[in-house]
Amino acid sequence: MPIPTNNSMSQISPPRPSRSNLMQRRLPWLYAFWKFSRPHTIIGTTLSVFGLYAIALALNVAPLSLLPLLPLVACLCGNVYIVGLNQLEDVAIDRINKPHLPLASGEFSRREAQAIVLVTGLLALGLSAAQGLFLMATVWLSLAIGTAYSLPPIRLKRFPFWASVCIFTVRGAIVNLGLFLHFNQQLGGSFGVPAPVWALTLFVLVFTFAIAIFKDIPDLEGDRLYHITTFTMRLGQKAVFNLARWVITLCYGGMIVASTFLPNVNALFLITTQALALISFWVLSSRVDLREKQSIAQFYQFIWKLFFLEYLVFPAACLLYRS
Repeated sequence: MPIPTNNSMSQISPPRPSRSNLMQRRLPWLYAFWKFSRPHTIIGTTLSVFGLYAIALALNVAPLSLLPLLPLVACLCGNVYIVGLNQLEDVAIDRINKPHLPLASGEFSRREAQAIVLVTGLLALGLSAAQGLFLMATVWLSLAIGTAYSLPPIRLKRFPFWASVCIFTVRGAIVNLGLFLHFNQQLGGSFGVPAPVWALTLFVLVFTFAIAIFKDIPDLEGDRLYHITTFTMRLGQKAVFNLARWVITLCYGGMIVASTFLPNVNALFLITTQALALISFWVLSSRVDLREKQSIAQFYQFIWKLFFLEYLVFPAACLLYRS
């Protein structure tokens, strides 16, 4: 919210509280649930659903039909199940790395969290099964991998390679290909995955790998204490930070090159947006102080914003070509 700059005005009227603070004070349970759902993942899931739907519309030259609300609900329920299960298994670690999360802070009891995870998991399975084979496969595979990622005795998050594979397989391959095939079928398109969708999938697959290795940089203390092996533990913060920077640079560079020959996309728009995103990324990455956890965390959130942006930019490029 903007704060008045006039001193006399600020003395008469105190600054208005932010929307999140109002929610925290008036609806504490919902605010805790919002934090429990890990908002950046909810935003990413929502944008991926609408983004793949828009691409399917553009590639099939189909008229705008009903928005994909039921697939969205199924995917969001699956999202909450996966991140909630991870928090249930990581309470002690989160008290060090992420003390603001509801289980770590005591806002949610363990029983409350278990109930949320159970209900959202069952809803995800049931809603997706009722909407077709492709959506069912997308959601059920995602939940299976998310369970193996967090839950003992498998708990793949203990191993840096397999932890990364889990994250970029779900976000990169399963979500993009599964959702496109679902929407393409619903819109009457022929079976198959066209080149633009493969390009987006490859971009997200590699980009998500960068997210997967970067997310552990600010969590070094808790991971070391509880013997969670990560790339940051093995290689050090600086090495992983630089690796993530070059992986993301590869994503944007590859998309810029691919844009020149991809069918059914507006190449000029795609090249321009990818170049601007890459320049912004390097400018902000040069300002990160790896000695400050807050600086790392803020840049990590910026990386997620770039991830969100791709699900706006790429469908727009397809729709612009169609128009």
